[in-house]
Amino acid sequence: MTNEIMKRSLSTFFIFLLIVFCVGRGNSQTINSEPKTLEIGAKAPDFKLPGVDGKTYSLKDFNKASVLVVIFSCNHCPTAQAYEDRIIALAKDYKQKGVDLVMISPNSVAALNYSELGYSDMGDSYEEMKLRAVDKGFNFPYLYDGENQKAALTYGPVATPHCFVFDRNRILVYAGRIDGSEKPGTGKGEDIRNAIDAVLAGKIVENPVTKVFGCSVKWSWKDEFTQRLYKEWSELPVTLEDIDVQGIKELIRNTSSDKLRLINIWATWCGPCVIEFPDLVIIDRMYRGRSFEFITISADKQARKDDALKFLRKQEASNKNYIFNKDDVYQMIEAVDPDWQGALPYTLLIEPGGKIIYQKQNTINTAEMKKMIVDNRLIGRYY
Repeated sequence: MTNEIMKRSLSTFFIFLLIVFCVGRGNSQTINSEPKTLEIGAKAPDFKLPGVDGKTYSLKDFNKASVLVVIFSCNHCPTAQAYEDRIIALAKDYKQKGVDLVMISPNSVAALNYSELGYSDMGDSYEEMKLRAVDKGFNFPYLYDGENQKAALTYGPVATPHCFVFDRNRILVYAGRIDGSEKPGTGKGEDIRNAIDAVLAGKIVENPVTKVFGCSVKWSWKDEFTQRLYKEWSELPVTLEDIDVQGIKELIRNTSSDKLRLINIWATWCGPCVIEFPDLVIIDRMYRGRSFEFITISADKQARKDDALKFLRKQEASNKNYIFNKDDVYQMIEAVDPDWQGALPYTLLIEPGGKIIYQKQNTINTAEMKKMIVDNRLIGRYY
């Protein structure tokens, strides 16, 4: 009797597991596909999302507005950044006319890789959104949907930025671009302004749907490219070459390159060097696809060259790495910068032709360095 009960219990348990597995597969198939963009005439889907100001927002928070503008955008996308000032102006110009604007970042950080951050100093995490909002002085709620992307799944944005304009009854009357001129200073948000003006005047929007241009939404299930890229990076060769005084001087002059050059002088025995090194590797991965190069010089003795190479390999530092070929570090110090007192780490940012735009003894502020790089004339935030 006991054995029969146990058999039935096991049978029931396995059936339950099979049902869970099938349901899970069914849900996965539904979620892991491109969501359909909200159609004109549809009701605004509700949401409940955290804002960078610490508040939680939903549709009811905008009940008083005659027009509600929902823009899906983000930190990192060059197109999104190109439109930030226009969005700020839009919110300012229409606030007194009963128009509320809210911007939602739909991207999952899991699907966003470092190579996609080459036009920005920030990624799309909630904490970085807070920083961007302060930097740019956003005058509208900026909401984070990257945790589960529920709002993005219901609205269906195709790219960043993607705009949705709703009337008093929260019926969608316009979906598409801000305007057709991406480069800052070439457009004033004509498309979305025409749509808002039409609603305020009680008229029908003439062109209710326009195509959008920008970075695709980073859906959480679309991380295959990121995983493959990181694997490729991890398999790139890591080398450490000897360099003499003359070689160091040539690096500082930066006459043989047309790239912005970041040089970091470090050593395996230097605690601050070891701590900050992973951040420098990230910076390299962010901007290595642009007019940028990262070079390191190890101040270790030649007898510790193997240790230095071992460390670099652990860090997956596939950039250009050197080690001074003499044990007299004072020669290296003079070659780098006669005013340098010799404390490590030491970092320089040098434009082609040798113009040093940054030099720092001790660890750098990583956020400031990223901003300095992307805002340099050789890099830039826009296409």
